[in-house]
Amino acid sequence: MKHVAVIGCGAAGMMAAIAASESGASVTIFEKNEKPGKKIYITGKGRCNVTNACDISEYFDKIPHGAKFLYSALYGYDNTQVYELFESNGCKLKTERGDRVFPVSDHSSDIISTLVKILKKKGVEIRYQDEVTWIQTNPDGSVKAVVSSDSGITEVDAVIVCTGGLSYPSTGSTGQGHKLAKELGHKVTKVTPSLVPFETAESWCKELQGLALKNVEIKLEQLPSEESAKPKKKKYVYEGFGEMLFTHFGVSGPLILTSSCYYEAADKKGNPYSYVIHLDLKPALTAEQLDKRIQRDFDMARNRQFKNSLAGLFPSKLVPIMIELSGIDPEKQINAITKAERLAFVSLIKDMKMHVTKLRDFNEAIITRGGVATSEINPSTMESKKVKGLYFAGEIIDVDAQTGGFNLQIAWSTGHLAGENAALDEVQ
Repeated sequence: MKHVAVIGCGAAGMMAAIAASESGASVTIFEKNEKPGKKIYITGKGRCNVTNACDISEYFDKIPHGAKFLYSALYGYDNTQVYELFESNGCKLKTERGDRVFPVSDHSSDIISTLVKILKKKGVEIRYQDEVTWIQTNPDGSVKAVVSSDSGITEVDAVIVCTGGLSYPSTGSTGQGHKLAKELGHKVTKVTPSLVPFETAESWCKELQGLALKNVEIKLEQLPSEESAKPKKKKYVYEGFGEMLFTHFGVSGPLILTSSCYYEAADKKGNPYSYVIHLDLKPALTAEQLDKRIQRDFDMARNRQFKNSLAGLFPSKLVPIMIELSGIDPEKQINAITKAERLAFVSLIKDMKMHVTKLRDFNEAIITRGGVATSEINPSTMESKKVKGLYFAGEIIDVDAQTGGFNLQIAWSTGHLAGENAALDEVQ
């Protein structure tokens, strides 16, 4: 019987252990924390967005980095199989708006306890507060043993590294897996926060702290550095419709987090990009339709002051900001507003600009972008192309997706594929 070591007891690690044990291996999980699934516990605001119920073929458009690499993993163990695993083990799931799947209980702890229950049933050993510090190899370069802080040397036939990235370091994501990968000759691509809020230059964003906007549209425009050639037309790296939130530092919310997937700090030569968020407050209306709507509103309030005529257009907290940005005197009567002023106001509503100064850090990032280079991992097995018996799964790999359950599905799928193959691979 093969002995498989899994490093990390998160989503990918637990799934890898389940798959390896089902394939006949003896499995030991090494977890440096005192309990399993710390990051699962906080995902989805504590509810755990387990997966996304859309057709698996639609996943690839939601994965900005590494979509082709994940083809075998996602089709090999898809969202319907994840759904069945939890339901058949007593954890009922439900599907909400945007095909997001959550436990019926709305408690992420139920996802963790279900996985732990399956692991116990499979006879998987979990060694808590036991961090792997080194992976030993044989003279031929294949995996020989893991060295951990508590257990010392444990001889194994395969190792699956599922230590995650650097997001939410409070959950134990410190980049230890990247260090292990580098020591074994692997390239680790630049790691940056992803699915993370933006800081903005505009002070009025901070004044709107706590305001959530629904049914709005944003476009994230990428501006080239001064050193590179200017594009002939605007380059929007992301366009989306949904919800966003103003904060004390800038902007957040689902739309903003998703757009951060497409943020590149610099071009290949290292020349920095800058970014502008274009916010459309009324995407359901064309500029012409919005102008007619405003004309009707103005006709009904023609003897009022401008500052007292906007309650029907915007949330109350937004009104003074819109007045300020419009440049129209707030005391001005509606019937004195010129056509040019009105059309400029329409343009403002359809295109409020916010200049991104930077991403927030890993403490607020849902996932890590970057990791072990996919070019050095076999996509059909998740095995290293450099070290026989070494596998990678989950966030440690240089793949990432949008919000909505896609990243957890990547963890389940890559973990399952790695576990299955680690157990079936012949012992050298």
